[in-house]
Amino acid sequence: MITTLAVENYRSIRSLVLELSQLTVITGANGSGKSNLYRALRLLADAGLGGAVGALAREGGLESTLWAGLEHPGGAVRRGERPVQGTVRSGRISLKLGFAGDDLGYAVDFGIPIPGESLFNHDPEIKAESAWGGPILRPATLLAERRGPVVRLRGSDGWEHVPYRLSPFDSMLTEVMDLDLVSVRERLRSWRFYDHLRTDAAAPARHAQIGTRTPVLGHDGADLAAALQTINEIGDADALAKAVEHAFPGSRVEIVPLGGGRLELGWRQHGLLRPLTAAELSDGTLRYLLLVAALLTPRPPALLVLNEPETSLHPDLLTPLADLVATASRTTQIVLVSHARPLVAALRDQGAQTVELVKELGETTISGHGPLDGPAWTWPKR
Repeated sequence: MITTLAVENYRSIRSLVLELSQLTVITGANGSGKSNLYRALRLLADAGLGGAVGALAREGGLESTLWAGLEHPGGAVRRGERPVQGTVRSGRISLKLGFAGDDLGYAVDFGIPIPGESLFNHDPEIKAESAWGGPILRPATLLAERRGPVVRLRGSDGWEHVPYRLSPFDSMLTEVMDLDLVSVRERLRSWRFYDHLRTDAAAPARHAQIGTRTPVLGHDGADLAAALQTINEIGDADALAKAVEHAFPGSRVEIVPLGGGRLELGWRQHGLLRPLTAAELSDGTLRYLLLVAALLTPRPPALLVLNEPETSLHPDLLTPLADLVATASRTTQIVLVSHARPLVAALRDQGAQTVELVKELGETTISGHGPLDGPAWTWPKR
């Protein structure tokens, strides 16, 4: 389980070290930085796929994603006794992301490229990376370290240097074959994110699709019918039926086989002579079914992250959704981002840890937390 998430100098997050539990709810007012924390998590996961540099470049490079406020706001500025004035950065330009768990930890430090003739000037460079064992980075727990292009690995006989230099846009997680680094990489790759489940009129989930065994719902929900049928066959079919009955008493899902290997979602309701198709369902009903398929996956990830799953849902569906999330958290760690107070309250009643984000001078912080209230954390050195 991931116990700590750390982000520094990303958008509205100047410095944030956050403790995570088996089920963590991130909440806060609009504009408090919830989406930025979600994006930071996605960027960290991209590091395991070698895609973090490209993802940052698509956001406009470090110039567009770096913390834009004061490096060290003083007490007078915080109390409103002195105006906020622009300053030249005195420290290194650096965007840092990291996580730690009971067994493994990883952190990466991105910086600006050295000026040259390349046209890829929006690509940040990886300046430093570290992987370690346990929850805290210390010299004794360090397993692998990258500074600039040089990587060294801890072996049974001490430190060994990798006999080649890494490009500034390549991560040691994808370029160095080492069991410890493979473990970190696969941990990051197993994280699963859902924030673009489509329910509009043209959503793929509303139309029949070629059906194959689908233990993991696709990011856009196009394979919903196949995912639900997979749960019926090799997953927890009773939990699926209960989740539907809890939200829509007297209703059930059936998967209709069509010609050519296509599958279509059918929706049975008491009093109707025929099943409704997915094209006929409301946005809220379809979204709830998509969340059911995501949460009852027969192949649970190490971490499942949901971004504002309450979108389009009727308030009456928030309690069934909370029950579904709590049930899923027994087998997978879940981080849920939401500003729906009834959903947050229902999950808190289920034992979720709640983290409320607030803004102060444009900076995202945790409500009620001082600078020493978070878990211990150390960034790798360049």
